[in-house]
Amino acid sequence: MVIKKKDIVALSENIRKIIDGQDVDLRDNREGPLSILKNDIHTLASMKREQVDILEDETALMRNTMENISHQLKTPLTSMLIMADLLEEAPRDKQTEFLSNIKRELLHVDWLVSTLLKMAKLDANAVFFTLEDVAAKTLLEQALEPLQILREVREQQVELSGNLELAFHCDIAWTKEAITNVIKNAMEHSPSRSIIRIVVDENPICKWISIADSGEGIPRTKIKSLFRRFSGERSKKGFGIGLPLALAIMRGLEGDIEVDGGGNGKGATFVLKFYHDYYKLK
Repeated sequence: MVIKKKDIVALSENIRKIIDGQDVDLRDNREGPLSILKNDIHTLASMKREQVDILEDETALMRNTMENISHQLKTPLTSMLIMADLLEEAPRDKQTEFLSNIKRELLHVDWLVSTLLKMAKLDANAVFFTLEDVAAKTLLEQALEPLQILREVREQQVELSGNLELAFHCDIAWTKEAITNVIKNAMEHSPSRSIIRIVVDENPICKWISIADSGEGIPRTKIKSLFRRFSGERSKKGFGIGLPLALAIMRGLEGDIEVDGGGNGKGATFVLKFYHDYYKLK
């Protein structure tokens, strides 16, 4: 088969257009080596275009993430700088107040940085879960330990019920992290002197831990955004990464988190599900 010079020139021009970023359809349904070459070039160009689109999306995500991190860090750091400047000349009672506020902000920053590092590990698939059996009661007691001060400040109670001796085959450290974040969210969205109710049980499909707050509930339209990083849908005080981290951990363990928004006098309930099939595979 003779390939005409004008066809080669036309193909070359179209390739240059593709290189310049133009969308050119080179597909050719005719027979012959030139048609095969056109189709192969079109496939290659499509693959490269998809890779560029993915790279641009990842770059945009990274840019937005860095902007969000910068914003989240800037607020407490600015607050601490202001209080530090006023500290020396402030009355003694104000000095005590400023020092207490600075300590609180430092704890917030420490938690934020720690959480971001954990999310980065999960995003990079750099986490290797070590699975072992642990009773629900032990798991919950360890998850509640970091929240002791918050519980005392808010004068909240935590009620545990269900099958607390039920064994969960999981990575204790990471699962505890997920549970802690969900309980913390429940505490922050419940009034002072309220009760957080935690129930443990299982069914033929999964083992589960439900955590119910005493808040006003969550509109159904806002449930999905709860797990979107930095959304802060439920509280302007929050960083918007606790629940996304919890979900990322549960997904890494082949589990999930379901939400009953409640409302009409009923608080929201978060259910952490651990599926039996995953246990059998492991």
